[in-house]
Amino acid sequence: MSRRIRFVTERVGEVLAEVLGDMSPKTAEAVWEALPFESDAHRWGDEVYFEIPVYVGEENAKEVVGLGDVAYWPPGRAMCIFFGRTPVSRGSEIRPYSPVNVFARILGEPRVFTKVREGDRITVERA
Repeated sequence: MSRRIRFVTERVGEVLAEVLGDMSPKTAEAVWEALPFESDAHRWGDEVYFEIPVYVGEENAKEVVGLGDVAYWPPGRAMCIFFGRTPVSRGSEIRPYSPVNVFARILGEPRVFTKVREGDRITVERA
């Protein structure tokens, strides 16, 4: 059974993501069980990240991610949405600050998150 989550912000509206339970299953389950939650968005290059009420360590953590990947960043207890290069990217790669647990992927165009600004409220819920 496919699981989906919904991100809601005032500037973007609703965006869906599919949970990829096989990539980081413990992370995916921990996030799913914690839903719904709200947080204040932060920007770091073409990444939106925000603190969430989940506490898991590294699980199949990746140093380079794909366009539209949704991940958990263990050191910051944060969810990250990647839609382009970050300040530490090399060439065209998308590189997090440090390794992240990828557990979902945005359905549709992830670059809509360019509209999100520092401090915007973001809601994450089951879809």
